[in-house]
Amino acid sequence: MIAPVAYRHCEEVTRSRAGNFYYGIRLLPPPKRRAMCAVYAFARRIDDIGDGTSSPDEQLRSLERARDDVSSIMPASPDPVIAALGDAAARYPLPLQAFVDLIDGVEMDVRGERYPSFEALEVYCRRVAGSIGRLSVAIFGAGRPEEAASLSDDLGVAMQLTNVLRDLREDLARGRVYVPADDLTRFGCDPQLEAADPASLGAVVRFEIARARSWFDRGLGLLPLLDGRSASCVGAMTGIYQRILAKLDRRPAEALRGRISLPAWEKAWVAARSVVGVPG
Repeated sequence: MIAPVAYRHCEEVTRSRAGNFYYGIRLLPPPKRRAMCAVYAFARRIDDIGDGTSSPDEQLRSLERARDDVSSIMPASPDPVIAALGDAAARYPLPLQAFVDLIDGVEMDVRGERYPSFEALEVYCRRVAGSIGRLSVAIFGAGRPEEAASLSDDLGVAMQLTNVLRDLREDLARGRVYVPADDLTRFGCDPQLEAADPASLGAVVRFEIARARSWFDRGLGLLPLLDGRSASCVGAMTGIYQRILAKLDRRPAEALRGRISLPAWEKAWVAARSVVGVPG
Protein backbone atom coordinates (compact mmCIF):
# COMPACT_ATOMS: atom_id res chain seq x y z
CA MET A 1 0.00 0.00 0.00
CA ILE A 2 1.26 3.49 -0.84
CA ALA A 3 2.74 5.08 2.29
CA PRO A 4 0.54 8.25 2.32
CA VAL A 5 -2.62 6.11 2.24
CA ALA A 6 -1.25 3.84 4.96
CA TYR A 7 -0.31 6.81 7.12
CA ARG A 8 -3.76 8.35 6.70
CA HIS A 9 -5.28 5.13 8.00
CA CYS A 10 -2.99 5.22 11.06
CA GLU A 11 -3.79 8.88 11.69
CA GLU A 12 -7.51 8.08 11.64
CA VAL A 13 -6.97 5.26 14.16
CA THR A 14 -4.95 7.58 16.37
CA ARG A 15 -7.41 10.46 16.15
CA SER A 16 -10.36 8.24 17.05
CA ARG A 17 -8.72 5.99 19.64
CA ALA A 18 -5.70 7.70 21.18
CA GLY A 19 -7.55 10.06 23.50
CA ASN A 20 -4.88 11.68 25.67
CA PHE A 21 -1.98 10.86 23.35
CA TYR A 22 -3.36 12.60 20.30
CA TYR A 23 -3.25 15.97 22.05
CA GLY A 24 0.53 15.59 22.19
CA ILE A 25 1.08 13.83 18.88
CA ARG A 26 -0.62 16.58 16.87
CA LEU A 27 1.99 19.09 18.11
CA LEU A 28 4.73 17.30 16.16
CA PRO A 29 5.88 18.22 12.63
CA PRO A 30 4.14 16.06 9.98
CA PRO A 31 6.88 13.42 9.43
CA LYS A 32 7.21 12.68 13.14
CA ARG A 33 3.45 12.87 13.65
CA ARG A 34 2.89 10.28 10.92
CA ALA A 35 5.51 7.95 12.37
CA MET A 36 4.02 8.27 15.86
CA CYS A 37 0.57 7.47 14.48
CA ALA A 38 1.97 4.32 12.85
CA VAL A 39 3.47 3.25 16.18
CA TYR A 40 0.24 4.00 18.00
CA ALA A 41 -1.95 2.15 15.47
CA PHE A 42 0.10 -1.04 15.82
CA ALA A 43 0.24 -0.71 19.61
CA ARG A 44 -3.54 -0.18 19.65
CA ARG A 45 -3.97 -3.39 17.66
CA ILE A 46 -1.97 -5.31 20.26
CA ASP A 47 -3.88 -3.74 23.16
CA ASP A 48 -7.20 -4.56 21.51
CA ILE A 49 -6.23 -8.23 21.42
CA GLY A 50 -5.68 -8.21 25.18
CA ASP A 51 -8.88 -6.27 25.88
CA GLY A 52 -11.04 -8.27 23.47
CA THR A 53 -13.71 -10.85 24.20
CA SER A 54 -12.04 -13.85 22.51
CA SER A 55 -11.02 -16.83 24.60
CA PRO A 56 -7.56 -16.62 26.23
CA ASP A 57 -6.28 -19.31 23.86
CA GLU A 58 -7.39 -17.30 20.82
CA GLN A 59 -5.93 -14.12 22.30
CA LEU A 60 -2.58 -15.85 22.76
CA ARG A 61 -2.68 -17.08 19.17
CA SER A 62 -3.43 -13.54 17.99
CA LEU A 63 -0.48 -12.24 19.98
CA GLU A 64 1.75 -14.82 18.31
CA ARG A 65 0.56 -13.56 14.94
CA ALA A 66 1.42 -10.04 16.08
CA ARG A 67 4.95 -11.24 16.91
CA ASP A 68 5.21 -12.54 13.35
CA ASP A 69 4.02 -9.15 12.08
CA VAL A 70 6.86 -7.42 13.97
CA SER A 71 9.40 -9.58 12.16
CA SER A 72 7.86 -8.82 8.76
CA ILE A 73 7.36 -5.05 8.93
CA MET A 74 7.89 -3.60 5.46
CA PRO A 75 6.54 -0.64 3.42
CA ALA A 76 5.18 -2.97 0.70
CA SER A 77 2.77 -4.76 3.04
CA PRO A 78 -0.92 -4.77 2.02
CA ASP A 79 -1.75 -4.13 5.70
CA PRO A 80 -1.84 -0.30 6.07
CA VAL A 81 -0.54 -0.36 9.64
CA ILE A 82 2.40 -2.62 8.78
CA ALA A 83 3.09 -0.58 5.63
CA ALA A 84 3.17 2.69 7.59
CA LEU A 85 5.39 1.15 10.24
CA GLY A 86 7.72 -0.18 7.56
CA ASP A 87 8.09 3.30 6.09
CA ALA A 88 8.59 4.82 9.55
CA ALA A 89 11.22 2.20 10.40
CA ALA A 90 13.11 3.15 7.22
CA ARG A 91 13.16 6.81 8.34
CA TYR A 92 13.74 6.44 12.09
CA PRO A 93 15.78 3.95 14.17
CA LEU A 94 12.72 2.28 15.71
CA PRO A 95 13.68 -0.38 18.30
CA LEU A 96 11.23 -3.01 17.04
CA GLN A 97 12.04 -5.20 20.05
CA ALA A 98 9.93 -2.71 22.00
CA PHE A 99 6.85 -4.07 20.21
CA VAL A 100 7.81 -7.56 21.35
CA ASP A 101 8.05 -6.20 24.89
CA LEU A 102 4.55 -4.73 24.51
CA ILE A 103 3.22 -8.08 23.32
CA ASP A 104 4.86 -9.76 26.32
CA GLY A 105 3.08 -7.28 28.60
CA VAL A 106 -0.31 -7.84 26.99
CA GLU A 107 0.27 -11.57 27.33
CA MET A 108 0.61 -11.00 31.09
CA ASP A 109 -2.91 -9.52 30.98
CA VAL A 110 -4.31 -12.45 29.03
CA ARG A 111 -2.81 -14.90 31.51
CA GLY A 112 -4.40 -12.98 34.39
CA GLU A 113 -1.17 -12.17 36.15
CA ARG A 114 -1.34 -10.48 39.58
CA TYR A 115 1.40 -8.40 41.20
CA PRO A 116 2.67 -9.27 44.68
CA SER A 117 5.03 -6.27 44.78
CA PHE A 118 5.78 -3.05 42.97
CA GLU A 119 8.90 -4.65 41.50
CA ALA A 120 6.68 -7.17 39.71
CA LEU A 121 4.34 -4.41 38.52
CA GLU A 122 7.29 -2.36 37.27
CA VAL A 123 8.19 -5.16 34.84
CA TYR A 124 4.66 -4.98 33.43
CA CYS A 125 4.72 -1.17 33.22
CA ARG A 126 8.00 -1.13 31.34
CA ARG A 127 6.66 -3.66 28.87
CA VAL A 128 3.31 -2.04 28.07
CA ALA A 129 4.23 1.64 28.43
CA GLY A 130 8.01 2.02 28.63
CA SER A 131 8.13 0.26 25.27
CA ILE A 132 6.08 3.07 23.70
CA GLY A 133 8.38 5.63 25.31
CA ARG A 134 11.42 4.03 23.74
CA LEU A 135 9.77 3.95 20.33
CA SER A 136 8.72 7.58 20.70
CA VAL A 137 12.23 8.79 21.56
CA ALA A 138 13.58 7.05 18.47
CA ILE A 139 11.21 9.22 16.43
CA PHE A 140 11.80 12.43 18.40
CA GLY A 141 15.58 12.16 18.26
CA ALA A 142 17.79 13.17 21.18
CA GLY A 143 21.36 14.30 21.72
CA ARG A 144 21.98 11.56 24.28
CA PRO A 145 19.86 8.70 22.93
CA GLU A 146 20.64 6.08 25.61
CA GLU A 147 19.86 8.48 28.45
CA ALA A 148 16.73 9.67 26.64
CA ALA A 149 15.51 6.10 26.12
CA SER A 150 15.99 5.33 29.82
CA LEU A 151 14.11 8.47 30.89
CA SER A 152 11.30 7.78 28.42
CA ASP A 153 11.00 4.31 29.93
CA ASP A 154 10.62 5.94 33.37
CA LEU A 155 7.89 8.21 32.01
CA GLY A 156 6.17 5.13 30.66
CA VAL A 157 6.12 3.65 34.17
CA ALA A 158 4.67 6.89 35.53
CA MET A 159 1.93 6.98 32.91
CA GLN A 160 1.05 3.32 33.35
CA LEU A 161 0.78 3.77 37.12
CA THR A 162 -1.65 6.58 36.36
CA ASN A 163 -3.59 4.23 34.08
CA VAL A 164 -3.78 1.67 36.90
CA LEU A 165 -5.54 4.23 39.11
CA ARG A 166 -7.62 5.81 36.35
CA ASP A 167 -8.97 2.46 35.15
CA LEU A 168 -9.37 0.74 38.51
CA ARG A 169 -13.09 0.02 38.15
CA GLU A 170 -12.86 -0.87 34.46
CA ASP A 171 -10.03 -3.34 35.15
CA LEU A 172 -11.90 -4.93 38.05
CA ALA A 173 -14.78 -5.63 35.68
CA ARG A 174 -12.28 -7.60 33.56
CA GLY A 175 -10.99 -9.46 36.62
CA ARG A 176 -7.70 -7.56 36.63
CA VAL A 177 -6.01 -6.06 39.69
CA TYR A 178 -2.74 -4.22 39.19
CA VAL A 179 -2.29 -2.61 42.61
CA PRO A 180 0.57 -4.53 44.29
CA ALA A 181 -0.67 -6.95 46.95
CA ASP A 182 1.90 -5.79 49.49
CA ASP A 183 0.61 -2.21 49.17
CA LEU A 184 -2.93 -3.40 49.87
CA THR A 185 -1.66 -5.26 52.93
CA ARG A 186 0.31 -2.24 54.13
CA PHE A 187 -2.85 -0.12 54.32
CA GLY A 188 -5.19 -2.86 55.48
CA CYS A 189 -7.12 -2.72 52.22
CA ASP A 190 -9.29 -5.69 51.28
CA PRO A 191 -7.80 -7.34 48.15
CA GLN A 192 -11.38 -7.63 46.91
CA LEU A 193 -11.32 -3.92 46.18
CA GLU A 194 -15.08 -3.60 45.77
CA ALA A 195 -15.39 -4.53 49.46
CA ALA A 196 -12.55 -2.27 50.62
CA ASP A 197 -13.06 0.24 53.39
CA PRO A 198 -13.11 3.70 51.73
CA ALA A 199 -10.46 5.10 54.06
CA SER A 200 -8.08 2.20 53.39
CA LEU A 201 -8.69 2.40 49.65
CA GLY A 202 -8.09 6.15 49.72
CA ALA A 203 -4.78 5.61 51.53
CA VAL A 204 -3.66 3.08 48.92
CA VAL A 205 -4.68 5.34 46.03
CA ARG A 206 -2.80 8.31 47.51
CA PHE A 207 0.28 6.13 48.09
CA GLU A 208 0.25 5.04 44.44
CA ILE A 209 -0.29 8.66 43.34
CA ALA A 210 2.86 9.68 45.23
CA ARG A 211 4.75 6.81 43.62
CA ALA A 212 3.60 7.84 40.13
CA ARG A 213 4.60 11.45 40.78
CA SER A 214 8.10 10.38 41.77
CA TRP A 215 8.44 8.53 38.47
CA PHE A 216 7.19 11.60 36.60
CA ASP A 217 9.73 13.77 38.42
CA ARG A 218 12.54 11.52 37.27
CA GLY A 219 11.27 10.87 33.75
CA LEU A 220 10.63 14.53 32.93
CA GLY A 221 14.38 14.96 32.85
CA LEU A 222 13.81 13.83 29.25
CA LEU A 223 12.44 17.19 28.13
CA PRO A 224 15.74 19.13 27.95
CA LEU A 225 17.15 16.37 25.72
CA LEU A 226 14.48 16.90 23.04
CA ASP A 227 13.85 19.57 20.41
CA GLY A 228 11.13 22.09 21.21
CA ARG A 229 8.20 20.46 19.43
CA SER A 230 9.02 16.97 20.68
CA ALA A 231 9.34 18.37 24.20
CA SER A 232 5.92 20.02 23.77
CA CYS A 233 4.45 16.70 22.68
CA VAL A 234 5.76 14.92 25.76
CA GLY A 235 4.79 17.87 27.97
CA ALA A 236 1.21 17.73 26.72
CA MET A 237 0.87 13.98 27.25
CA THR A 238 2.42 13.99 30.71
CA GLY A 239 0.59 17.16 31.72
CA ILE A 240 -2.76 15.51 31.03
CA TYR A 241 -1.78 12.47 33.08
CA GLN A 242 -0.54 14.61 35.96
CA ARG A 243 -3.86 16.44 36.06
CA ILE A 244 -5.66 13.09 36.24
CA LEU A 245 -3.50 12.28 39.27
CA ALA A 246 -4.39 15.64 40.83
CA LYS A 247 -8.08 14.93 40.28
CA LEU A 248 -7.73 11.53 41.94
CA ASP A 249 -5.74 13.01 44.82
CA ARG A 250 -8.66 15.31 45.66
CA ARG A 251 -11.19 12.45 45.66
CA PRO A 252 -9.39 9.08 45.84
CA ALA A 253 -12.65 7.15 46.39
CA GLU A 254 -13.68 8.19 42.86
CA ALA A 255 -11.26 5.56 41.56
CA LEU A 256 -13.87 2.84 42.14
CA ARG A 257 -16.82 4.83 40.83
CA GLY A 258 -15.76 5.08 37.22
CA ARG A 259 -12.97 6.02 34.82
CA ILE A 260 -11.30 9.29 35.71
CA SER A 261 -10.83 11.60 32.74
CA LEU A 262 -10.49 15.25 31.73
CA PRO A 263 -12.85 17.18 29.46
CA ALA A 264 -11.61 17.92 25.95
CA TRP A 265 -11.21 21.64 26.66
CA GLU A 266 -8.87 20.91 29.57
CA LYS A 267 -6.72 18.56 27.49
CA ALA A 268 -6.48 21.22 24.77
CA TRP A 269 -5.54 23.83 27.38
CA VAL A 270 -2.75 21.60 28.74
CA ALA A 271 -1.46 21.02 25.19
CA ALA A 272 -1.49 24.76 24.44
CA ARG A 273 0.47 25.50 27.61
CA SER A 274 3.06 22.89 26.72
CA VAL A 275 3.80 24.69 23.44
CA VAL A 276 5.00 27.74 25.36
CA GLY A 277 6.85 25.61 27.91
CA VAL A 278 4.39 26.04 30.79
CA PRO A 279 3.80 22.82 32.78
CA GLY A 280 0.25 21.44 32.59
